[in-house]
Amino acid sequence: MADVEMKSAPKERSNLRYGLNKGHPTTVIPKTVKPSHKKGKKTEKKTFVKSVIREVAGFAPYEKRIMELLRNSKDKRARKFTKKKLGTLLRSKRKVEELSAVIQEQRRQTGH
Repeated sequence: MADVEMKSAPKERSNLRYGLNKGHPTTVIPKTVKPSHKKGKKTEKKTFVKSVIREVAGFAPYEKRIMELLRNSKDKRARKFTKKKLGTLLRSKRKVEELSAVIQEQRRQTGH
């Protein structure tokens, strides 16, 4: 790892209570560049493994209930139920989107 210099490093702190360099004297630790995670073959493997698991194990009972709510066009109720089960609204939206895509795929396969 190469040393990275901070552009506007603050002055070293003195023992003063007020002013620009107030506070306990400390040394500035330079920030280092972290590696980025690039999408590649690993994500393709993950999606394949997830699809195989979904095919073998099927859906959880709460997922079946959500799908039933979506079929009866009760999207808001489905989101509220999913949020209660998963904890956050973002996870809830993703799960509802995933299950509605599954329902659409099932409709395509049956020929509706």
